[in-house]
This record gives sequence, structure tokens and C-alpha cells, in this order.
Amino acid sequence: MSRIKHIAIRTPDVEKTASFYKNVFELTEAGKGRSGVYLTDGHINLAILEMQDSGPNAGKTGIDHFGFQVEDMDAAAAKLEEVGSEALAIHTPPPSADGQSYYEAKYFDPVKQVVDVTHTGWVGTD
Repeated sequence: MSRIKHIAIRTPDVEKTASFYKNVFELTEAGKGRSGVYLTDGHINLAILEMQDSGPNAGKTGIDHFGFQVEDMDAAAAKLEEVGSEALAIHTPPPSADGQSYYEAKYFDPVKQVVDVTHTGWVGTD
């Protein structure tokens, strides 16, 4: 069974939003990224990401995407394609030949919600 491992939200103020979740829900910081802060409850991560100024989601706040950890990336991709899920052109970063680096693929669900898929999970989660 696949597992939901993170939810990402967009905000105009990363620090203020992260502070809210840390203080109210006692989440801990799992790390920082190029565009945000990653919080965790030990099971699921909450990515607090900067609001985008350009592109199709410019100015959007709230839930941006969520991510699943799967056992087999090829099998998951095949299932997604079988049901007509559209793959986004961006995969972060490309998979390494040795399979050791972090890799996720992005797809749309039927209502165009972005879904990340990875076989490695995220820092701070079990």
C-alpha cells in the first residue's frame, strides 16, 4: 500500500506560517529547502512553501500538492498512466543511475491536483 508522506502548502510568509504550525501543533522542523521549510509530526511532513509570483499557480495560497511514498516507481507510473493521469514534465531531480538520490515524479489527479510520487519518502518521516 502507498502511504501519504507529505502535504505542501503555499504562503506569502513562510516563517510566519511555519511558526504557526510549530507553536499550535508542536510540529518540529525537518529541514529547509530552496523555497520553504519542512515540518514534521514524525509520520507526515508539512512543506511550507513560498507563494509563486509567476506560472500557472501565481498568487495561489493553500494546498499546492501532496506526496505518496510507493514501493515501486515504475509500477506506480504504469498505474497512473493506465488511469489517464497526466505526468508533469518536471521530475525533481532526474533519477540517478544507482538509485541512491532523492527523486519524485509529479502527476495530476482527475481534478488537476498535483500529486508527488517517490520511493524514498521524506526526511523526518518514518
